[in-house]
Amino acid sequence: MAEQLMPDAFIDKVAQRFKMLSEPIRLRILNQLQLHDEMNVQELVDAMQQRQATVSKHLALLTREGILSRRKEGLHVYYRLNDPSIAGMCMLVCARLKDEAREHSRVILAD
Repeated sequence: MAEQLMPDAFIDKVAQRFKMLSEPIRLRILNQLQLHDEMNVQELVDAMQQRQATVSKHLALLTREGILSRRKEGLHVYYRLNDPSIAGMCMLVCARLKDEAREHSRVILAD
């Protein structure tokens, strides 16, 4: 008998992880942290040109889910990726989307 891709016990957890990644602003936060390793709230607000309340809300969700970790230094709280698989998943999806776009372009040019 073949091994399941996802054991039943993990399906809800996997769905929750994908739910965390389904919001574009959260992906933008993760992208910024991938580029800069660690940033505080104000740096993220400035880089993303979003309201602080919005960024803080999403940072709290990502931290609670274990995707980000945080550390406090004086008055600043710094965030960083806590789950190294997230960057890999995003890179895989981006690579697949690029492949699909190239294939789509070939089909259009062939017509």
